[in-house]
Amino acid sequence: MRLLLLLGTASLLTACTLPLRGTAPQSAPRPEQRCNAQAAQWAIGKTATENNVHQARGQAGAYMVRVIHQGDPALPFNPERLNLEVDATGRIVAATCG
Repeated sequence: MRLLLLLGTASLLTACTLPLRGTAPQSAPRPEQRCNAQAAQWAIGKTATENNVHQARGQAGAYMVRVIHQGDPALPFNPERLNLEVDATGRIVAATCG
């Protein structure tokens, strides 16, 4: 009797943990946001403050932004990323996509 109770409980718990097929909602893929570095050229010469970096990303239409200091490692090309290169004083010296 005890064995039947244990088997019944185990099978019930197993059934509760199995994923249901076709019930998980599929999210729509987000649209690609291509970077336009020309729109962020106004930032060259300005300090890379949080506000300036955020505005440059938005105006460039980029999905993400990276502030690059001298010596930072290169990353794979990403057409949705705005790269802001800064000098030792924190001033933006270049705005490119990738």
